[in-house]
Amino acid sequence: MSEGYAGDVSATEAWEILEKDPEAVLIDVRSSPEWRYVGVPDVSQLDKRTVCVCWQSYPEMRLNGGFEQELAAAGVQPEQTLLLICRSGARSRDAAIRLTAQGYRCCYNVAGGFEGPHDAARHRGTRDGWKVAGLPWRQD
Repeated sequence: MSEGYAGDVSATEAWEILEKDPEAVLIDVRSSPEWRYVGVPDVSQLDKRTVCVCWQSYPEMRLNGGFEQELAAAGVQPEQTLLLICRSGARSRDAAIRLTAQGYRCCYNVAGGFEGPHDAARHRGTRDGWKVAGLPWRQD
């Protein structure tokens, strides 16, 4: 365990866990504008769905007080392996720590997130993350 949660994994490692563990769940904790305009990881070829629950409410970026209740309503159980992803790995790390403290058994942070950190030109999506790894995603 790493600093109060199961630890960090790369996007590729997250995919491998999702492939091998039939109960593992990918949880995207970004905001609805990010899901809509940037895209969402697509795990449908693994016969799974990405659970989208905001960690912080846009535009104020206030913590979502109903986060755990929304996860439960989406069918997420504390004994499942959870892989949490955000834009670059900060919000998902915080969510992994909180869920672990709330009794969730195995919460991983997808450290590179969906888009990764800024590159030298201050753009995302070129250095790390789900998209850079070439993993499936969709934009609705």
